Amino acid sequence: MLLPVQFASNQMGFSSLFFLLFLLLLSPIDLSVHAFTGTYGINYGRIADNIPSPESVVTLLKAAKIKNVRIYDANHDVLTAFKGSGIEIIVGLGNEFLKQISVGEDHAIDWIKENVQPFLPGTKIRGIAVGNEVLGSTDPELWEVLLNAVKNVYSAVSRLHLADDIEVSSPHSEAVFANSFPPSACIFKETLLPYMKPLLQFFSQIGSPFYINAYPFLAYMSDPEHIDLNYALFQSNPGIYDSKTNLHYDNMFDAQVDAAYAALEKAGFAKMEVIVSETGWASKGDATEAGATVKNARTYNYNLRKRLMKKKGTPYRPKIAVKAYIFALFNENLKPGPTSERNFGLFKADGSISYDIGFTGLTSAASSLKVTGAGGWFQSSYLVVFATCAAVVPLALTS
Repeated sequence: MLLPVQFASNQMGFSSLFFLLFLLLLSPIDLSVHAFTGTYGINYGRIADNIPSPESVVTLLKAAKIKNVRIYDANHDVLTAFKGSGIEIIVGLGNEFLKQISVGEDHAIDWIKENVQPFLPGTKIRGIAVGNEVLGSTDPELWEVLLNAVKNVYSAVSRLHLADDIEVSSPHSEAVFANSFPPSACIFKETLLPYMKPLLQFFSQIGSPFYINAYPFLAYMSDPEHIDLNYALFQSNPGIYDSKTNLHYDNMFDAQVDAAYAALEKAGFAKMEVIVSETGWASKGDATEAGATVKNARTYNYNLRKRLMKKKGTPYRPKIAVKAYIFALFNENLKPGPTSERNFGLFKADGSISYDIGFTGLTSAASSLKVTGAGGWFQSSYLVVFATCAAVVPLALTS
């Protein structure tokens, strides 16, 4: 910095230089890595044998102006296809690798050298998600190894001189919470705190956000008799009132995000940002899966997109714009589990839209429903559901 300052002093005089240095001192220097451009992203799952090629997916995403994508592995065909697209991508290091990666940093270096480094800088890999919903799982062995795996991946990223460009994170499910209603009462499960707090401490040190998979759909499915569907779908409703914070919530999505902020605050991490790593609504389900309809899926995703485009915060964190990755890009026909699992896609397997929320598909096939604006088809009601994450405490609402 010495030479530029000397040059400036010769040109500007002492008073001007002093003012410049004063402004520089006031300007915050942000050393954390930002793996998210804007507020809207999408999860690109590929548990299917009939979806478009990665090259066609890039065309689809660019047409939709979606700049943020998460994948659940580091598939080389996908990473090659994304080269030069400008789309920012988070790759996943699967749960099946965690034990090996946790053993030593060399394993992490080998994984990154094989699955990340060869594709840089042409493919904009901006983050590595280490595991998925580990602490919300029923596998305590993975709880034990997650922190070491995360540390080894970050250390490997640093040794390979990639830490300035690649964020290291680990997304969680709502099952990490003991309760989430009202939002201010949310806390982490006691059984998970010995694993969660050291993980949060490390993420705080390296500037990583807290990623949470937040699904109003799952909460509604767990108790459709007592949860207002309109509240889950961003439609007109009485909402809920949090007496501790004196805040009113007119949609469940914001409440779930603020519940995460409340849990972080109680754990000692009030300054950590919350980013939604998954959220969505199934367009089809089994008879036991209340709410899984095309109309509800379309209502949720249209309203969610509109809400994210406003780039505003939540009632509890009004100055931090909410960011979310939508689940999912395609319906995935090979996913196990109930019917809903195979029907979260904004797009069908042939690349056409599942329903119209403002995107265009790869084919001319049109959805059977047309957007008629914010009021038209949004007069939805009812219907059919599935068992939710155990952590989402039913939000009993009264009109």
